[in-house]
Order: sequence, then C-alpha cells, then structure tokens
Amino acid sequence: MQILSDGTVCLAPHFSDAMIRMFGEPRQPHSEITQRDMDLAYAMQHRFEEIGFQLLNDLYRQVREEDIVIAGGCALNSVLNGKIFAETPFRHTWIQPAAGDEGLAIGAALHTYHSVLKQPRQCFMKHSYLGPCFDDVRIESDLKAAGLRYSKLNRQSLLDEVANQIAEGNVVGWFQGRMEWGPRALGNRSIVAHPGRPDMKDILNARIKHREWFRPFAPSIMAEYQHEYFEHDHPSPFMLHVYKIRPEKREQLCAVNHVDDTGRLQTVSRDENPLYYDLIKAFHRKTGIPVILNTSFNENEPIVCAPAEAIDCFKRTRMDVLAIGSYLVKKSEN
Repeated sequence: MQILSDGTVCLAPHFSDAMIRMFGEPRQPHSEITQRDMDLAYAMQHRFEEIGFQLLNDLYRQVREEDIVIAGGCALNSVLNGKIFAETPFRHTWIQPAAGDEGLAIGAALHTYHSVLKQPRQCFMKHSYLGPCFDDVRIESDLKAAGLRYSKLNRQSLLDEVANQIAEGNVVGWFQGRMEWGPRALGNRSIVAHPGRPDMKDILNARIKHREWFRPFAPSIMAEYQHEYFEHDHPSPFMLHVYKIRPEKREQLCAVNHVDDTGRLQTVSRDENPLYYDLIKAFHRKTGIPVILNTSFNENEPIVCAPAEAIDCFKRTRMDVLAIGSYLVKKSEN
C-alpha cells in the first residue's frame, strides 16, 4: 500500500497475472460494469460459499456443537453468514463486529488477560460502541466554527423531529454517542432515510454515496419485529447476516430490498442502543414501519468520527438534515 501526496491510497493488485491471462484485463475504476464483471463477482462469491460451508460442516462433525464463534476477514461476508443455518447444522452464531485485522487488538488483550494472567471471563460484548464520544460543548463549538444555524432540542423533541424528517423523505445525518468499532455504521455514525420510498436508493447515490447501482443499503429493524419482516429470526446486531425479506414486506422495504429479495439487516434492541432504538420506534409510530434505512456517515471516505468531520460531510453533500448530539441543523436554513 502506498499513500500518495494528495492523500490517495494506492493498493497493490490483489490478483495474479494468471487471472489476467484467464479473464482479461481488470476493470478500471468508474468504467462500465460488464456481464463479465458480474459473472466473475458471482462466481467468486459462489466458490467462497462452497468452501466456507465445507469447512463449517467439517468443523461440526468434529465438535458436534450447535453454537459457533467466527472471526477473521472472511467472517464479514454477511451473505455466507446468513446461509449458515440452512447449509450447516449450526443454529447460533456469534461474529466479532470488527472481525478483520482491527480485531486483533482486542484478541491479543483478551488472550493476555485470560490465558496469561489467568483472569476469569466476566464480560460479554453486546454492542460495538467503543469509539470516541463528544459532548455537546465540543459539538456546539464546531457548529459555530462552521458558521451553521442550528437549534438545540431535548431528547424527545430531537427524536420526533428526526422521525418526521425521515418520514417526509429527507436524508438525515445521525451523529450520536460513541463511534462504532468495526466496518459497519450501526446507528451512531449513520445516514438514515425512509426504507419504503422507491426513489430513496437513487437519491442517496445521486446526492451523497455515488455507489454502483446494485449495491444495497441496509435496514435497521427493531429486534422484536425481525420475524415479521425476515424469513429468519436469528439476531444480527452487528449487521453481519443477510436474510430473505418476506414477500408481503418487500414493497414496504423497497429501498433496502436487494435484487435477490434479501436485506443485510441490523437488529436493534433498546438495551444495546436506546437512542437509536427510540428513533426507529418514533418512525414506526408515524409510518407503521419498524425499520429505517441505515448507511455509513461518509462520502467515499472513512466513516466520520469527530463532529467537525460530520459537519464537513453535511456541508459538501446534499444531505437535508444533520442531527448531531442535541443539535439539529437543516440545510434549508443554511
């Protein structure tokens, strides 16, 4: 990996010359996505699943246990994760939210604590909100420095106003509490929107995300409604499982329904993230839908962490509203 003078990251090829000889020159960024490209992507995923399920089934025959813990970069393949229950005898999974290399730090710490220092196991990881947190004093200071008009709201007023904005079809930057640890935005550094608007996916891509047409956005759902909307009820708190959306709910979730009628869902319970849960609940009261569209708070860059980064992303994109701490900022007033 090389970081150029303008901050651009240049990666070495992740494929060999044999791939080029067999399939031709690699697709260039931003060029047309051809049938060959789609076929290669499908074949890679299909073969990955074949090997993954073979390994998992071999493991089950050795351990004869129905619970499995998975880590490593391959554990972030949420399509495979969602099929584990149909393709293997395993009935419960626990997948580390930062399953890639970033998770090595906590693995090393836990190994030292338990295996070297012989300390008892006493914690269970129920959420991934382990990153930095910023108080209202810092947030207001950054809003003033950016020259933005804003209003300060109490908790319930903020929830009601943001739920109204989402219900009206506006795109909201949602910046609250501690940042998520891992690659998924899980309701603290998220862009949230209406999951049932047919045009919402195109709106997000045109205004902010600029992603390929086929890439889906994720549904965050109140945990107790998962079985009503998805064909599997195993929880997915870290957005690491893809399940089929029930046929009668696909129109209601059209903005998060993938081409194969699946969704990479995040199940949200109140004890894991009370504020985000209550936002979805407020939206549910207004629309009858216990789901909101959730995508990471960024524009082709790392997920925002600090208030100034969120404010900068809000200002340079066509985001409608920013809910940051106790403050609400509307693009129409700025």
